[in-house]
Amino acid sequence: MTTTTPPRTKQAATGVLTGLALGDALGFPTEFDDVPSILATRGPWRQMELPTPAFVTDDTQMTIALGRGLRTAMDGGPLTPERLVGPVRREFVAWYHSPDNNRAPGRTCLQACELLDGDRAWQEASRTASKGCGANMRVAPLGLVPRLGDEQRAGAAQLQAALTHGHPTALAASDLLAHAVFLLAGGAEPLGLIGRLRSYAYDNRGRYLTRWLGDLWRRTHHASPEAFIGLGWDECLTALASVQDALRDPSPETDPCERTGDGWTAEEALATALHCFLLFPDEPVTALRRAACTRGDSDSIACLTGALAGAHLGAAAWPQEWSERIEYRSDLLSLAALWDA
Repeated sequence: MTTTTPPRTKQAATGVLTGLALGDALGFPTEFDDVPSILATRGPWRQMELPTPAFVTDDTQMTIALGRGLRTAMDGGPLTPERLVGPVRREFVAWYHSPDNNRAPGRTCLQACELLDGDRAWQEASRTASKGCGANMRVAPLGLVPRLGDEQRAGAAQLQAALTHGHPTALAASDLLAHAVFLLAGGAEPLGLIGRLRSYAYDNRGRYLTRWLGDLWRRTHHASPEAFIGLGWDECLTALASVQDALRDPSPETDPCERTGDGWTAEEALATALHCFLLFPDEPVTALRRAACTRGDSDSIACLTGALAGAHLGAAAWPQEWSERIEYRSDLLSLAALWDA
């Protein structure tokens, strides 16, 4: 097991949490619209402006909930599944009951969080047939927390996903997104990112993290834990290959969803966010605008794109006039300061 702490000079955590919230707010008004409709109401996509007020969706709300749960879990010592489950579960249930939970949250998150509100085992609440992007829209903090070993990061990323979305592809996509944020925050170059993610997926394809997931696989139709988790990695490998194919012949003016998927599922949200980020790795605002002007799950795609761009470029990626207006700014900066310190 390796334990690595990303460099903090660029304030990667501030960049990630600010970027994901900005992407969320930019994509909130365009979700469910096709590109012609977006262009008709918002103008040219390269000139899209942050809405006023800059409201976010459940993507940012649940990211904050996970971040708070992580903070509480690690106050008690090194991160373990036993320390993680309780605090994150409580934060997800609090989000479920919050009057601010009125931003068109996903059905899976609502169903699972309702079931988590009690004393049943969390595996009984998990929606094992769902691989929606709600699993990985919120996982970015796990790429930022310092002093985590590889197994801790992977296990915690998959466990937080499984609390609501228990499909193996949701678990693998969440693990990959957290790993991507970790790599970029640590200084990895965008050019080799897809190759490194594919290698990571191949290396983990047959590895079921029993300590973190318990008997989750037994609540599905799969014959073994390896068959269960292998399906998730295979679907994510296919999604990563679609990103590689799209970038061999890049077309920035074409809706990225046409090449890498609409983003409603976890693996497509990962793929299309990577697609948008890697089209413009050094133009973070342009990447966000491209992600928000898509026919699919625009807020989640842009949310993940912002997390990737913020991990790569840090806090300086984002215009001050935008970052100062984002909803939940103080909550985001409080968590970021903890991990940037």
